[in-house]
Amino acid sequence: MKGKNALRLVEYLSHIVEAVGRIQAYIADLKSEQEFYENTLVQDAVIRNLEIIGEASNNVDKHFPQFVKDHKEVPFIYAYEMRNALTHGYFKVDLPIVWQTIQNDLPALASSVQKLIESIE
Repeated sequence: MKGKNALRLVEYLSHIVEAVGRIQAYIADLKSEQEFYENTLVQDAVIRNLEIIGEASNNVDKHFPQFVKDHKEVPFIYAYEMRNALTHGYFKVDLPIVWQTIQNDLPALASSVQKLIESIE
């Protein structure tokens, strides 16, 4: 992939990596999962960045569907589905699922996406 298409794809992928980094920074000082449940400011910041991850993932899928098919190891579709659940869940967000996603899924997502960026550049 070359030119403007590659630049646009890298931009979307970079948004994912940046949003994961922000989430990790927001939770860095928390000493426990319980602190996350008690801190609505951090929850709001995390949820906003999960929405960014989902929206960027949707843009990758919408504009580069073959890329998504070629990289099934990256959960672009799932990230967008989570974004929809968070965006439309309002005050019914399942915080344990958000916490588990932060702990179990985001580090691997950032690593995978960063490798893809490097392979494109």
